[in-house]
Amino acid sequence: MPADGIDFTAQLESLLEQVRAKGVRDSRVLEAIRQTPRHLFVPESHRMYAYIDHALPIGEGQTISQPSLVAQMTQLLELTGSEHVLEIGTGSGYQTAILRRLCARLTTIERFPRLTLQAYRNLKPLNLPPITFVIGDGTCGFPPYAPYDRILVTAGAPPKIPQPLLDQLNPDGGTLLLPLGTRQYQLLTRVTKRGTRLRAKTFGECMFVPLVGKYGWKADEVEG
Repeated sequence: MPADGIDFTAQLESLLEQVRAKGVRDSRVLEAIRQTPRHLFVPESHRMYAYIDHALPIGEGQTISQPSLVAQMTQLLELTGSEHVLEIGTGSGYQTAILRRLCARLTTIERFPRLTLQAYRNLKPLNLPPITFVIGDGTCGFPPYAPYDRILVTAGAPPKIPQPLLDQLNPDGGTLLLPLGTRQYQLLTRVTKRGTRLRAKTFGECMFVPLVGKYGWKADEVEG
């Protein structure tokens, strides 16, 4: 409950019904959403909208994703609790919190230092297990901790998947989930790695802020 004393329980339960209606049936994912108070991850000026199923601005031109999409993406990762996960795009930390409840080890990368600090502050009251925060170019992954069992990208990647992310996947069934396409339109794509073989499957349309970096969109392309 926030400092202003508002109880969001009813709004959260209503949101969970919407999430279920969009095909999320994984009980662990639903419980992680129930245990993660989304209003702590949005600016105070938008707190009244925290449990509406929409993306919201969080500063630096970035957004906190639509809750049902967060749930769908998390479900597509098929986490069992034993995985080492790399998250590209910490944002305000909402997806980070949900992932940390469902995996064994989590590393999260954000290119904006202010958002990394904000996410750390947002997550601290939840008393989650340790999370490794990295400030840097998410398109390069984070080689020191590779390989990863799962990599989740929460920004729209260009049609060519960043090669470092593929390289850092566990060859024994590692999974990369990312929005793939143009700056304005993407397809949610899951890539599974077996040895040197990659298998891709798409799961519908989506729209994320651009993935900026050496192997993503260039900053001047986004600004232009």
